[in-house]
Amino acid sequence: MSYTAQSIEVLKGLDPVRHRPGMYTRTDSPLHIIQEIIDNAADEALAGFCKRLDVTLHQDQSVSVRDDGRGIPVEIHPAEGVPTVEVVFTHLHAGGKFNKNDGDSAYRFSGGLHGVGVSVTNALSTRLEVEVTRDGARYRMAFSGGAVIEPLEKTGDAPKKAGGTWVRAWPDAQFFDSPQISLTDLERLLRSKAVLLPGLEVSLAVEGGETRTWRFSQGMQQYLAGQIQDELAAPLFAAEKYAPAHDENFPQGAGAAWALCWTLEGALARESYVNLIPTTAGGTHEAGLRQAAFEAVKSFCEHHALLPKGVKLAAEDVFSRMSFVLAARMLDPSFQGQTKERLNSRDAVALMLRMVRDPLELWLGERPEAAKKIAELAIRAAQSRARAGQKVEKRKQSGVAILPGKLSDCQSEDISRNELFLVEGDSAGGSAKSGRDKETQAILPLRGKVLNTWEIEPGSLFANREVHDIAVALGIDPHLPEADDAALANLRYGKVVIMTDADVDGSHIRVLLCTLFYRHFPKLVEHGHLYFAQPPLYRLDVPGQGKSRPLRKIYALDEAEREAALDKLRLEKVKPESVGISRFKGLGEMNPEQLWETTMCPDTRRLMRVRLPLAAEAGPVMNMLMSKNEAAGRRAWMEENGALVGAEE
Repeated sequence: MSYTAQSIEVLKGLDPVRHRPGMYTRTDSPLHIIQEIIDNAADEALAGFCKRLDVTLHQDQSVSVRDDGRGIPVEIHPAEGVPTVEVVFTHLHAGGKFNKNDGDSAYRFSGGLHGVGVSVTNALSTRLEVEVTRDGARYRMAFSGGAVIEPLEKTGDAPKKAGGTWVRAWPDAQFFDSPQISLTDLERLLRSKAVLLPGLEVSLAVEGGETRTWRFSQGMQQYLAGQIQDELAAPLFAAEKYAPAHDENFPQGAGAAWALCWTLEGALARESYVNLIPTTAGGTHEAGLRQAAFEAVKSFCEHHALLPKGVKLAAEDVFSRMSFVLAARMLDPSFQGQTKERLNSRDAVALMLRMVRDPLELWLGERPEAAKKIAELAIRAAQSRARAGQKVEKRKQSGVAILPGKLSDCQSEDISRNELFLVEGDSAGGSAKSGRDKETQAILPLRGKVLNTWEIEPGSLFANREVHDIAVALGIDPHLPEADDAALANLRYGKVVIMTDADVDGSHIRVLLCTLFYRHFPKLVEHGHLYFAQPPLYRLDVPGQGKSRPLRKIYALDEAEREAALDKLRLEKVKPESVGISRFKGLGEMNPEQLWETTMCPDTRRLMRVRLPLAAEAGPVMNMLMSKNEAAGRRAWMEENGALVGAEE
């Protein structure tokens, strides 16, 4: 088959969305593309220009959204030469949400930060109609499959102060697993907008059916109180705090609003948002809230000498009975994918800690009796956790050997929290030891290459010092795949993390360690205890942009993430030549703080869990790759598949 210039297809306009919709939205149902329209209306409310948001589910499976905001601009766009409303619905990465340097920008803390929102809705709809009211007039236009089919036209006059946008979309069923929109999910989404925007009236009408309306004058405090069915340990605490102008660490306006409470028993209610976007999978802002609550309650316990002897509080003890609604506000949040279900921004942990901890400490101090009840809940959880850890400890004490001298062990005896990092080299091991959480993280530095154990008999394994130290540190013996789960009875760590450099030598060491665990400790892998750390390869130093945006450091896992970060910075009007790019040659180049923040901190790191493949598939491949007698097979395999490595990278 010929491969010429004619073979290269260039996708223009919204064609990439229709060609690969899964890259831009969820495709299980059309809910997310409708959410993009709702988010735009909510952003108008956030900016103070919208008091009503009305959504209608029509019988023909179309959805219309109406707001009384300012209305999308209709004048000719200076760069594109077409009406601005047309640009918004037909161009990817177009919108009023990229200008973050303007402290007065209405979209400074908007949810739709990618700029692909309603253009994706348009691309994946058989028809989309828009009506705009602004500047004393009404306008209308229509699209189909992303293309204009009815140009913008003025349809009449309107009161001079009237404003608003009405959008009706008919999602194209061919792009979705199901054309039906879950009424429950849509209700939850709209209710959350009313919760986070006190005073905004939100309605959902089903054509031919009932209409539901939500309005929370007291916002999330009123909402959380309605969600809690069980007895409270203390009164509900609601507050908000945002960074002031000229803050040294965070942009002006960044911060959070929250409502918290602790219940004695029963189900918990937990919801979090970032710039009005529901983060159903949580993320770093929830991690920061958890840490802030832990530090505030721990400080109260220490100040009033409430902790029994030998009891150590952990964050999960304080968090175990806490319900919350959290609304974070961030200038440039980084989400996991376009659907924004999980926040990945590392600085969200520090931001939430800074905003929540001090107000919560003050609130606890002003209510000592209520605070003591919260402390009692946390102490009971800690004691229960300690008892569970002691039971495990008794099972393993009789067979434990003397731990390796180079192992820097952790203090905790709770296996579910303990982590062992197998670190390449003494230099990286030193940084890891200094930067780790000594309570739950242990470090075992590895010197040089680990033995290839594929053809080593179990009885000869311990002749190798590195393998011996790993096995003794873990507390378990080599075993066969058919062994029962008792083989892990003396396991000392819930997570075993392989942390090597992002180079060829590091990859080789990782393969050798995987061979060791797959061949001789398969139950460890089968039960999900083995992980790869993913240290960043690049660091981007972004200069400060005026008084509203301080200096930033962005870490990128690989070249693709580096380029994506640079693209995003270009959209923010940051000159690429002003960005300093550093490449880490190895873990040893990172100081303890960098290694902790990027690779070891549970709230900001990225771990890859290693799964146990089917033996029938993995066995022959591993034998071909690791057996000494398979050199010819390895060479043939690499000649055939070597190009795939570069393609994946």
